Amino acid sequence: MASGWFYLCCLVLGSLGSMCILFTAYWMQFWCGGFAWDGSTHTFNWHPVLTVAGMVVFYGAGSLVYRLPQSWLGPKLPWKLLHAALHLMAFSLTVVGLVAVFKFHNHNHIANLYSLHSWLGITTVFLFACQWFLGFAIFLLPWASLWLRSLLKPIHVFFGASILSLSIASVISGINEKLFFTLKNATQPYSSLPSQAVFANSTGMLVVAFGLLVLYILLASSWKRPEPGILTDRQPLLHDGE
Repeated sequence: MASGWFYLCCLVLGSLGSMCILFTAYWMQFWCGGFAWDGSTHTFNWHPVLTVAGMVVFYGAGSLVYRLPQSWLGPKLPWKLLHAALHLMAFSLTVVGLVAVFKFHNHNHIANLYSLHSWLGITTVFLFACQWFLGFAIFLLPWASLWLRSLLKPIHVFFGASILSLSIASVISGINEKLFFTLKNATQPYSSLPSQAVFANSTGMLVVAFGLLVLYILLASSWKRPEPGILTDRQPLLHDGE
């Protein structure tokens, strides 16, 4: 029963993640003019799509690798590699998204890193970079001792959930900022809730729902990888199929 509920949550999570990316891309294509790489506002449009895909969806997926029941048996190295690869993909997409917004700002002589959204976003990316390199050096490379890994594991887990929370806050503040900049004319103000505002607000709610479900799965004690020698009600199900 617990295993079935877990896979149902994963199915919902996959649907939510896909919708987050597709809704953001549709918003940028339909209401904001599409995509380019020429320094125009169409260059900026890559920023929300790539950061939502990277810092929210791929980051969330990578965080849940060790919650898969299949990861509980056998060697951990393949799962460590998958965990690191998904987060590296998330980081790469995010960096390209940052390059897009800096390219747009510099081309149009707009100041960089002045808003709360930008402060939140750059802080999140910095923490993510530190988290990834620390995780790679301590948990993936074989040199670190067991006591050092045991010491740093709770810190790694804490910052993993914190970075996801900061990512969600950055996305929500970014959506709000984009709408305030776009819907500021008298004929179609943000306060009148035109169709673009409704769609973008709904996209933000999808991001929140995705993030909350990831955090729920991460924090559910019955879905955590058990320590060696500890059995749970889900492990016999795995052995029965061997």
